[in-house]
Amino acid sequence: MTDKTEIGRRGENLAAEFLVKQGYEIAARNYRFGHGEIDLIVRRDDWLLFIEVKTRSSEEYGQPEEFLLDFQVNRILNAAENYIFATDWQGNVRFDVISIKLGREPVIEHFEDAIN
Repeated sequence: MTDKTEIGRRGENLAAEFLVKQGYEIAARNYRFGHGEIDLIVRRDDWLLFIEVKTRSSEEYGQPEEFLLDFQVNRILNAAENYIFATDWQGNVRFDVISIKLGREPVIEHFEDAIN
């Protein structure tokens, strides 16, 4: 496993723990459709959140949340649409980004409605 893969997996685990502590239920992890992947899909009440997790081990090249590219957004939206139809979701939907900066103590930031 590459360092990049391990950093990403660690970030997703930290994000999942963070969301569960806030009362969210993990509905799916690494949901794939076509070329797209959604890191985390979580539920709480009548909300379904599609979460993109961005993790960096340093800020040398910028903030983690700045690394979401247009083609990734399109793939996330397509995968989310598929999930919504496949599960017949009838509630509210939101697209969030969780930014994680690894260090002695990881710094986690949750950006709501980050993908439109």
